[in-house]
Amino acid sequence: MVFSSASFLFYFLPLVLLLYFVAARTIALRNLVLLAASLGFYAWGEGRFVLVMLASILANYFFGLWVSKAHETSSAKLQIGLAIAANIALLVYFKYTNFFVDNLNHYLPSMGLSPIAIDRVHLPIGVSFFTFHCISYLMDIYRKQTPPNRSLRELALYISLFPQLVAGPIIRYKDIAGQLTKRAVNVERFSYGVNRFVAGLGKKVLLANTLGIPADKIFSVPLTELTAPVAWFGVLCYTLQIYFDFSGYSDMAIGLGHMFGFKFMENFNYPYISRSIREFWRRWHISLSTWFRDYLYIPLGGNRRGFARVTFNLVLVFFLCGLWHGASWTFIIWGLYHGFFLGVERTRFGKWLDSAWRPVSHLYALLVFTVGWTFFRAQNLGQAMAFLKAMAGRASGDPTQWHVSVYLNPKLETIFVIALIAMTPVVPFVNQWRQKRLERAPSLVLGPGVDALVGLVAMPLILLLSCMSLASSSYNPFIYFQF
Repeated sequence: MVFSSASFLFYFLPLVLLLYFVAARTIALRNLVLLAASLGFYAWGEGRFVLVMLASILANYFFGLWVSKAHETSSAKLQIGLAIAANIALLVYFKYTNFFVDNLNHYLPSMGLSPIAIDRVHLPIGVSFFTFHCISYLMDIYRKQTPPNRSLRELALYISLFPQLVAGPIIRYKDIAGQLTKRAVNVERFSYGVNRFVAGLGKKVLLANTLGIPADKIFSVPLTELTAPVAWFGVLCYTLQIYFDFSGYSDMAIGLGHMFGFKFMENFNYPYISRSIREFWRRWHISLSTWFRDYLYIPLGGNRRGFARVTFNLVLVFFLCGLWHGASWTFIIWGLYHGFFLGVERTRFGKWLDSAWRPVSHLYALLVFTVGWTFFRAQNLGQAMAFLKAMAGRASGDPTQWHVSVYLNPKLETIFVIALIAMTPVVPFVNQWRQKRLERAPSLVLGPGVDALVGLVAMPLILLLSCMSLASSSYNPFIYFQF
């Protein structure tokens, strides 16, 4: 079940809200409602694989108690190591078995050996996310930042909470532990949650879905028929699509959290205005980048070692980051690609970049991560290299047959312009400008009434247009569901 679907918007969410606020009067009952709703939400699409998540929850409940108990007499390194290994083993089996076997089978015949025959292993949606939630829980206990939760129901709710279950943000247990037992929702907070959800829905349905159609069409063009303008346009459409798709989902998750009394961390902060790849990863998928930083990069030594070791740590972390996104060589290359530029930016080039003329440094970052998205979107390395070759001006396609105007229409042109504006912090800038003007000279035109008017007009309009778009189109993928 996806947030941008009629079944979620008109049936599932209203029913859960009704049970949560009307039928459940205590925090324990409300937690039970949310837990049942979360398990039903996951089982809707994954069926029996909900048992995998339940097994993971049960195992990590006992792992947490085991690690905490071991701390009384030892450092608990053995216990935390085995517990994390069990979680990684679960992730490796479901996510990477097919990848390992396929690559191994590529070489076995040349060694005179028969290929390995196995049934294809199904990848449960969200397994990467709920596994990272489990590891976060164990690490927070190991570091003595929080005690283990002795309520299996509360731990199950943390891991399975449906707003962030299948695509994040990745929530640290220590940040949400107190909210599992004590939280409140008032009208103002619920209203904020609704507005945030609707804004995310608009990002997803009106912007990402519209931009995804030409991106998919261009990435299905025969590689020998690509032209440079078409290749660039396809990658630019995908660059905007993935941002509005994933940031829109995060907005909806954060909004749903507020509606139920939870506060989730922000996951995006206008990453496309970055002036370096370092800054990009401080703004893009913040919950994932900080997870890797706190649980992998810093334990490896962080910035405390020499240049060679720090560069190695960065490349290793982003190799694993790429592999986390998907069992494919394209994701691995994408991760190594980002790790390479992060290493380069630790040299004098990075210092020069910090002091360079802003348009130059911004153009550099924009070019690097846009080219990087080619690997992320391509089905295989062959397609990625063909697109890069075309983007470099070495295309072999006929420009009279494949040209950008084939994919353009008035709706797409309008959405493309809106997306370019929306990827920048125009709204925060206008709000800051308004605040400064109001401090100098109060004005009814710029006062709080403007916010109320926007809420009364813009949000219902976005919701209406989104619902109309959903009703008239079957194109509604969520990119990060595959991870």
